[in-house]
Amino acid sequence: MPIQRLHTNARMSQIVIHGNTVYLAGQVGEDMNAGIEQQTRETLDNIERLLRQAGTDKQHILSVTIYLKDIDADFAGMNAVWDQWLPEGVAPARATVEAKLCEPEILVELSVVAALPA
Repeated sequence: MPIQRLHTNARMSQIVIHGNTVYLAGQVGEDMNAGIEQQTRETLDNIERLLRQAGTDKQHILSVTIYLKDIDADFAGMNAVWDQWLPEGVAPARATVEAKLCEPEILVELSVVAALPA
């Protein structure tokens, strides 16, 4: 099965599709001065856009890895936005970890694995 790579640069592809599975690279928001809620909303907007480009949507998310700069300070705010964004009945496998992210202003980054619709 061929591997499709979209939005590729020297180090990574934003979207990788293999078989019926879509892998999205770690996504962050646009406004690095925003708080956790706004950064989470912007990150989820980016994820929705990339899922559409790959031919799927958030109802087909299989798993998510959430990286938070400060899990104690930001977990509740991120979860409030996440809970509003995710459709009822959709509960992907999820891991949330505290991590040193690539820029000090980034509070949240998400990597997603989703299925293509049958």
